Amino acid sequence: MTGSSDRTSDGPRPRAVRRRDTERRLAHDVDVWVASASVDGVPYLVPLSFDWDGATLLVATPADSPTGRNLAATRTARLALGLTRDVSMIEGEVKVLGIDALPQDRGDRFAARTGFDPRASVTPYHWFRITPRRVQAWREADELTGRELMRGGRWLG
Repeated sequence: MTGSSDRTSDGPRPRAVRRRDTERRLAHDVDVWVASASVDGVPYLVPLSFDWDGATLLVATPADSPTGRNLAATRTARLALGLTRDVSMIEGEVKVLGIDALPQDRGDRFAARTGFDPRASVTPYHWFRITPRRVQAWREADELTGRELMRGGRWLG
């Protein structure tokens, strides 16, 4: 398993440790599973590279891909970071941005972090800025209780 060394056989990690582990993952991971659905409820799941600025996740995908169409239509996404036995789940609101809408330095930061620059693609891409509204984190069944770290866009105590 990956994650915090604060895990003991004495029970689940405290909320503060789970939050720290989730924030560490947001700061250091490069890829995230993005779940979306069409307006008629057809699910779609893809891995995408992301950049975290401390408040939002930035992803890019072709505007006409299933994920691009779903995110633009519903303005919601569910994301998963990590492994099934050490996962952080994020539900968020999506803002669609044109590929030229970001400041140059923000696009450069995304490209440097992910190794991919969608601004250079001949395929039309959009940026999707995802603002977390709910965050959960757990490792094993003993961490299911208390897994909610953020609700309504606010970190819990």
